[in-house]
Amino acid sequence: MNKLEEKSKYYEDIKKAIEYFDKNYTYQPKLEDVSLHIGMSKHHFARIFKENVGVTPMQFLQATTLAHAKEKLKSSTSILDTSIDLGLSSSSRLHELFVNFIGVTPNEYKKMGENLNIIYGFGFSPFGKTMIAITKKGICSLEFYEESYEEILNRLKTNWNKAKFIRDDKNAQELLDKIFIKKEKMNLFVKGTNFQINVWKAILNIKSGDISTYSDVAEFIGKPKAVRAVATAIGSNHIGFLIPCHRVISKSAAIGGYRWGIDRKKVVLAYEES
Repeated sequence: MNKLEEKSKYYEDIKKAIEYFDKNYTYQPKLEDVSLHIGMSKHHFARIFKENVGVTPMQFLQATTLAHAKEKLKSSTSILDTSIDLGLSSSSRLHELFVNFIGVTPNEYKKMGENLNIIYGFGFSPFGKTMIAITKKGICSLEFYEESYEEILNRLKTNWNKAKFIRDDKNAQELLDKIFIKKEKMNLFVKGTNFQINVWKAILNIKSGDISTYSDVAEFIGKPKAVRAVATAIGSNHIGFLIPCHRVISKSAAIGGYRWGIDRKKVVLAYEES
């Protein structure tokens, strides 16, 4: 069992703990309360939570309260760097230089992946079971799933319906190791409308550990009235974590939606605060 698989096997326990925190955070439950709910000793629970999320259970509780989110949002308007290049297919100098962002050309968009080989596979990340797919230009999908991967695989094949798909789970896990353990820089190859790509590039400029709002993103891309359209574009993101849609929440400081589950979004946010 590799390091990421070991982390992944505890994801359901952590998810259950987060659900408990959500229902009881106003009472500020103690470590003993949540560990009893999970069915572990408090020491074992505290250890596996810290190893998988990066913060202690009590630090996580504090980090995900409404008050904490509201405090962080006070600086959200300065998070988005106005130097970002919003060109359709060009690369940008992004925070931490963690990714190169490559958008499909109009011709590639029209061809729906014709003559394109996509290598995909299933493995483990700190956030549970994960599918990843890559082309010669870069990663084109990274999605989390629970028991069945059919929905996310169908989404990948629909998005690139003329491509040739090659399954390689070993290569997939190696890629996930590079992302989550070695922290290597990755190329992303994304397919979307001009509006979607501009939204995705904007949220790439939110630093790890920071959060912003849908309205701030809309303002930044020059479409201040398009808050709902921005939320839809963020919700249609098919490259989880690397395109950090989890860093965008509502203006009220509510966590908001997430394609791969609200609990997972909270785990990712806490992971980045550590």
